[in-house]
Amino acid sequence: MKFSVFQATHPGGRARNEDRLGYTYTRQAVLLVLADGMGGHPDGDQAAEIAVRTFVQAFVDVARPKVPDPATFLEDTLLRASQAIVDFARARQAKEHPRTTAVAAVVQDGRLTAVHSGDSRLYWVRRGRLLTRTRDHSYHDRPGLFGELPAHLNRSVLFTCLGSETPPLFDLLGPLSLEHGDRILLCSDGLWGVMSDDDVAAGLYGQPLADAVAHLSESALRLGGRHGDNVTLIGLEWQADDNFPSTQVLESQQPPSVPVRSNFGVNAVDGVVASELDDLEIERTIAEINDAIRRTRRVPAASPGPTGPGRRT
Repeated sequence: MKFSVFQATHPGGRARNEDRLGYTYTRQAVLLVLADGMGGHPDGDQAAEIAVRTFVQAFVDVARPKVPDPATFLEDTLLRASQAIVDFARARQAKEHPRTTAVAAVVQDGRLTAVHSGDSRLYWVRRGRLLTRTRDHSYHDRPGLFGELPAHLNRSVLFTCLGSETPPLFDLLGPLSLEHGDRILLCSDGLWGVMSDDDVAAGLYGQPLADAVAHLSESALRLGGRHGDNVTLIGLEWQADDNFPSTQVLESQQPPSVPVRSNFGVNAVDGVVASELDDLEIERTIAEINDAIRRTRRVPAASPGPTGPGRRT
């Protein structure tokens, strides 16, 4: 199995980066995951942290070296991640639950399978042509479900996300057969909110993946300006050529107060980085997050059902 992964994340014009991303892999399978904590709710960064950690730990638990059923794995893990966020909020007796969007993909046997809830997206590009992208769980991206919408309704108002008391709605994509050179991009709305689908697809083509990820990130930051959203993306290039270089990681520059914490592989160091917390609070938050994730590993996932809308700021 030959592939290359590059990633970038930046707070943009926001004081905090509430996006999280990660990847991990075996000889025969790779997992990519990205979560965008929802700023209209408290502790969105911690909800995103829980989601990413849950996916990575679940992959480590079952990939021996392949995931037995990628679609079932992704569905079950998404529901477990949402429940872990709920458990985290209950343990803190929070008045309002933290919430996050999420998108995750497994590539194995030359095929792509993905799941998403909310408006974090996956793009699949072949030689500069957009083959597909996920559809947001927003009122604007699925107008046919709700009839005529108010003209003033914000495009980012979601009707599902992770962290609600009721299980999240989600979509599964695939399995889809990949060809040599296909590129997969997972990203938060800080990227696609300021770029068209065609611009994203074009940006993924015609240059090495490392440069494509860096340039897309830089373009989104420039277009977003000083009030722009967090910008986070992770790209994978699938290759059948034995001469393809080994997997690498690219991390964008960030201010010291918001360090990049984006690689949650098998040997990653546990930690939640939040500049406004002192050391004791950070340690307590880490323990609470890990405890919530451990509990969901012992409880079967619930069936999906309707959930209330999420909001962003």
